[in-house]
Amino acid sequence: MQKLVVRFVILVGFVLFGVTAGNAENVKVSSPDGAVIVTVGVKNHRPFYMVDYEGKTLVAPSHLGYLIADGELGAHAKMGKVVRSSKDETWTQPWGECETTRNHYNELIVSFREKTGHPMLVVFRVFNDGFGFRYILPDSRKGQAYQIMDELTELTLSHDAQAWSIPSNHTEYFEGIYKKDLLSKKDTVCTPLTIEYEKDLFLAIHEAALEDYASINLTPRFGDGGAVRLLTALTPWRNGVKVYAQGEMKSPWRTMIISKTAGGLLTSNLMLNLNEPSQIKDMSWIEPGRYIGIWWSIHKKQNTWELGPTHGATTENVKRYMDFAARHGFSGVLAEGWNPGWGQGEKISYLESYPDFDMDEVTRYGLQKGVRFIGHTETWGNATLLENQMEQAFSWFERLGIRAVKTGYVGRYFDGKELAKSQYGIRHYRRVIECAAKHHVMIDNHEPAMPTGIQRTWPNLMTQEGVRGQEYNAWDRRGGNPPSHTVTLPFTRGLAGPTDFTPAIFNFSEIVPGTHPHSTLAKQLGEFVVIYSPLQMAADAIENYEGQPALSFIESCPTTWSRTLVPNGEIGKYITIARKERGGDRWFIGSITNEEARHLDVVLDFLDEATTYRAVIYEDGPEADFERHPYEMTIRQITVTKGDTLHLRLARSGGVAIRIEKL
Repeated sequence: MQKLVVRFVILVGFVLFGVTAGNAENVKVSSPDGAVIVTVGVKNHRPFYMVDYEGKTLVAPSHLGYLIADGELGAHAKMGKVVRSSKDETWTQPWGECETTRNHYNELIVSFREKTGHPMLVVFRVFNDGFGFRYILPDSRKGQAYQIMDELTELTLSHDAQAWSIPSNHTEYFEGIYKKDLLSKKDTVCTPLTIEYEKDLFLAIHEAALEDYASINLTPRFGDGGAVRLLTALTPWRNGVKVYAQGEMKSPWRTMIISKTAGGLLTSNLMLNLNEPSQIKDMSWIEPGRYIGIWWSIHKKQNTWELGPTHGATTENVKRYMDFAARHGFSGVLAEGWNPGWGQGEKISYLESYPDFDMDEVTRYGLQKGVRFIGHTETWGNATLLENQMEQAFSWFERLGIRAVKTGYVGRYFDGKELAKSQYGIRHYRRVIECAAKHHVMIDNHEPAMPTGIQRTWPNLMTQEGVRGQEYNAWDRRGGNPPSHTVTLPFTRGLAGPTDFTPAIFNFSEIVPGTHPHSTLAKQLGEFVVIYSPLQMAADAIENYEGQPALSFIESCPTTWSRTLVPNGEIGKYITIARKERGGDRWFIGSITNEEARHLDVVLDFLDEATTYRAVIYEDGPEADFERHPYEMTIRQITVTKGDTLHLRLARSGGVAIRIEKL
């Protein structure tokens, strides 16, 4: 159950009078600690906002507004009523990277009215670690539908800076390599957009609570005096309309996290706090966990999705995986390719299985061993096909005790016509999540829109892909993911939410010359902690885990946490994450690096006072190297107490995984 403790709420409303020539006195709202100050006003009839941080301008005056099919909001505006409020509350999610979250902000709601009479409200919430704002367009058209042709929001940074991003164009499913370059040199980019703005000042720009709307993209343009303007570029429908609206319209929140360290971006809960509390009252069936699957063997061409002599999802093979899962403490087994219609478009069925796969027998067999079958509903982009079957399919899964389903959308367009991250796709994803919740089914969404924190509202949305994942290390003709990839993801894609990257490959054999995980074995273990997902897949085939001492770390590692810390990290170079298990006293640490070997120190100041712990350390061996000796790993134990320092040595593209438990 989601617990909520509200400390205080203050509401003050007043009206600004004496508005002349479309201008009014600017209004301000600051973060609770006073470091972040947002100023809102009207200049030359156009609404704007600006942001100061610790006395310096961070966001220069930036335009607010919309282009509607019947006119523009923000071209000839006057500022009207202003409402202020504050909130300080603590809430608990059933799973996550921390158990309790403080939601502390000051709010400012500013109303604007266009000369046409149409109103526009902008809601600003300012936190100690950043801010978010959203539009509310009241129902001034008395229920009539209208079309948003463009959102005219700007975010103007005072100067150029290095940033990590993937381009919106020519990047399908967000499966790209995040590259560093000056903002001014970038094409239109997806968010999150991560910026090293100044020495010891990092920013992350994204959105929160994306519901019945289009996904955001940003187009950089040089402004006056060296400033860089980021222009909103919403993902359109095929006909060019960005958003269809009716009645009152609420946009997603436009968000910026502000941190003095790169690691501070990861521990911000700003995006989650801007989403609504859970709509699911009884969450007892929502179960994080680690699982295995018939997946890597398919990508390695040892099995097939389709029916045939090497079909992976057979009754016998799935039972074999379930036996392994029961022996080693995995809660589930995924099997892709269990249902007919693979490669046959509209003939896909989620209501029956291939003749060599007995769904009733597999689920019965697994449940008696304490292992649940994880379903899979690949659509190849035929979103309507899933919608037409999902009520029956999820009802069937519920009766069989299937609690989790991996959805997939490998296809450039939904239903052959619309982009997945357009409003069309966002509506589809929401319908699936809500239908699944009705039948007590958790969702692992592949080929998604970029996550925006709605797992707070719908906590059965456990994890999502939207990342260039492990499978590229099986078949990518360019050689797979570079060593810097997984030390960049936590600071970029990871800021959007749980990431189904599928770590923990133990066998680096190749089917494409030169293509394999470019890491050491110890780094694969470290990634299991660093890349967060409450449904975390140990992705290798079970044959590669048998008899492997490294598996003992995976067997012990939880997937939901009470605390998360980032002791050190530089984007694209290295990162260390420490997490405390939920409902227990153990800590788990993952540390990984890029193609450079390095030494890192981790101070154990987060341990309990006057307590002795045992640290079990899985680390690169003396000769370990991702190119020459990737498998060399040592396991050692030491005794530690609060304040001790761990001296870690990471090989090139290496890592460390540590379990710390009370003696």
